[in-house]
Amino acid sequence: MTKIKKITPKSIISKVVIALVLIIDVYPIFWLLTASVKRNSEWVDYPAYALPKGFYWQNYVEAWTRGHMATFFKNSLIDTLISLIFIVIFSTTVSFACVKMQWKLKKSVARYFQIGIMVPVATSLIPLYQMFVRTKLTNTYFSLIITYIAFGLSLSIFLMTGYLRTMPNDMFEAAVIDGCDIYKLMYYIVVPMMKNAIVTVLVLQFFFKWNDLLFSMTFISKSELKTVQTGLLYFSDEFGSKNWGAIFASISMSILPMLFLYTFLNKAIIEGMTAGAVKG
Repeated sequence: MTKIKKITPKSIISKVVIALVLIIDVYPIFWLLTASVKRNSEWVDYPAYALPKGFYWQNYVEAWTRGHMATFFKNSLIDTLISLIFIVIFSTTVSFACVKMQWKLKKSVARYFQIGIMVPVATSLIPLYQMFVRTKLTNTYFSLIITYIAFGLSLSIFLMTGYLRTMPNDMFEAAVIDGCDIYKLMYYIVVPMMKNAIVTVLVLQFFFKWNDLLFSMTFISKSELKTVQTGLLYFSDEFGSKNWGAIFASISMSILPMLFLYTFLNKAIIEGMTAGAVKG
């Protein structure tokens, strides 16, 4: 016979708390999606929390065309994806060199990148802007890409080193004895084994770079080079009034890539972030 689980006050409280947390997390997304299909007249005639009277999908069309979301998406993808490629390459190689290879300055280099996590982003904003102005790199993809790479390496290397410490050295030593050089070792052994850590770095850094407002707003002033987040700030119609349905449609489209990534890769993210925490 199967045992009936006894309901206790503690279990009831825990379930209520979980339900409340779920509502707090899910309701803003639900409200955003329903707001994105409202007509402008509904914002005047009904409360903001009221459900839409229909599905006005024209808001998404206006956001994509008239609101230039297509251009903003393209710019964000270029800046984010190129920076992610270099962040993964640099963080993987530097972490392996600092953890598994033997050389004099490896601890100093590891500490140098760890210190970078503690550097506030705002303190470097003015020096970077002055440097880009003097080198005429403002209003270019390069200004954002190089900045994203620089500020993404410290956390990425920290996560990678924690993951690499859990890997036994015997495996790498055996590969070297069998004639595997450093490039084959990285390509055939290190990278496949670090898949979860790489996915974690990719997703976390994608969130940070895709949602960046400070750097993109400071370094980019041309409308044709604006990213998604800065583009949303300037979303208004030609008369200066706000088209709230199209604005929320734009916001909905901007969060879809992040929701998609986390939904399908959350297991690998959790494994990658907790791998170094179980080291004895």
